[in-house]
Amino acid sequence: MIAAVFLLYVIVEIAALVIVGNAIGVAWTVLLFLAGSLVGLILMRSQWRRVMDGFRKATRGEGSPSLAVADGALVAAGSALMFVPGLVTSVLGLLLLIPPTRWALRPLAVLLAGKRAAAFAAGGDAFAGTVGYAARMRGNGEVIDGEIIVETPETTEYVASSGKELVLEGEILDTDTPTRSRGPQY
Repeated sequence: MIAAVFLLYVIVEIAALVIVGNAIGVAWTVLLFLAGSLVGLILMRSQWRRVMDGFRKATRGEGSPSLAVADGALVAAGSALMFVPGLVTSVLGLLLLIPPTRWALRPLAVLLAGKRAAAFAAGGDAFAGTVGYAARMRGNGEVIDGEIIVETPETTEYVASSGKELVLEGEILDTDTPTRSRGPQY
């Protein structure tokens, strides 16, 4: 499958070079390719800056996280296409880097990402028992009930004035018996 896609890419790029070269000439085709690459580099820089601003706004709650991620994915795809040699991939990369095209493709990117996330969430749970961190975070271990009491001057005064004592209840475990660790030890 990968070989077929690569072969199709090579055929499309060579055909595009021949067609454009016959239409405008070899020198103009090379100039067009170099100009497209230069414009792509300029657009990549400005659009990555815009994407990062979108991420910052989303973390502050001022923007939609899904739209910021969709923009980031589209700019990343456009940037990757700019680094693949060829006229067709450069044109596709430029189209993904231009904001109006991203605006039109953003709903499709959100839809595809949502479907992939749902499929990942549905299938990912089956592998959670074999993945180290995920297995530890699933709650397969022993649960210890407890209450955290933070001693502040107010709670100390309350305890002193009410006459109640703070009592910790628990069970003393034999420290000589080895126990199995359920996570990273720091």
